[in-house]
Amino acid sequence: MKVIIFNCMTLVLMFFICTITVYGVPNTKEPVLEKLQAQQQHFRGEEHNPDYDHEAFLGQEAEEFDNLTQEESQRRLSVIVDKIDKNNDGYVTQEELKDWIKFTQTRYIMNDVHSQWDNHKNLENEKLSWAIYRKDTYGFMSDDEAKEVHKSDDSYTYAKMILRDKRRWAAADVDGDGLLSKEEFISFLHPEESVHMKDIVVYETMDDMDKDKDNKISMDEYIADLFPGVEPNEEPNFIKSEIEQFKTYRDKDGDGFLDIGEVKDWILPDNFDHAEAESRHLVYESDSDADGKLTKEEILAKYDLFVGSQATDFGEAIMKHDEL
Repeated sequence: MKVIIFNCMTLVLMFFICTITVYGVPNTKEPVLEKLQAQQQHFRGEEHNPDYDHEAFLGQEAEEFDNLTQEESQRRLSVIVDKIDKNNDGYVTQEELKDWIKFTQTRYIMNDVHSQWDNHKNLENEKLSWAIYRKDTYGFMSDDEAKEVHKSDDSYTYAKMILRDKRRWAAADVDGDGLLSKEEFISFLHPEESVHMKDIVVYETMDDMDKDKDNKISMDEYIADLFPGVEPNEEPNFIKSEIEQFKTYRDKDGDGFLDIGEVKDWILPDNFDHAEAESRHLVYESDSDADGKLTKEEILAKYDLFVGSQATDFGEAIMKHDEL
């Protein structure tokens, strides 16, 4: 079996594990860390996790494919392949595949933004105020109450989330008028997509992972957040591999901890393109004749790499493909 290990991290992986605030009930898990976990869990040693590929290729449709028969899953995949093959030459190139992955990512983000924006009424000149957003999302707790609660119990989820969101709101408010336009709201919901939000993404990651609040991330904190549920006395191969990654690549100064600069290099690496890396991986795994491009037959032969079905029982978060 051919196995590729992606050591670079990216926060661009949107579609599958972005924050979705259900009206009045926000997601209690920090989405930045969810994305990091998804990245790390794509390959665990030699155990390839195809959910990651399904999400990258299908975006919000991945779970829908899980409920299809193998035959229907392959039929729909065939239709998608025709859409990816922009020049209709019978081949899917790595560049065409990369463009498709970027399209699904953008589609997810904009659908999420439109859906949440439409939930908020009483806009001021087509802009959303923090007061309205906080009331619609959190309801009963004011900013001052959140501060007081957080002082006495910094584990209280709602208070922590209100303070986090207010800080992110201020960073997204580019013109400083206290209101967010729909464009600014994109940066608020998906800060990993905006250059000017990078610092807030790093800060939120540090804040969530640094459990003892010593302004650095230990090895134990790192492993515990990336692989929740793994017992401390367990050390499967994927944990051993990640410990080695921490020591060799993440902890650049070798002091046994990640400082804020090292966290930034890890989660927002320069010159790393998720769509590029994922498209190369899919071509590598499917290109049976090694000619650098994929036929529909090659893709369908490896359909369970691209999509799920009842037979494979893979996949996650989705939305119906309006063209299918």
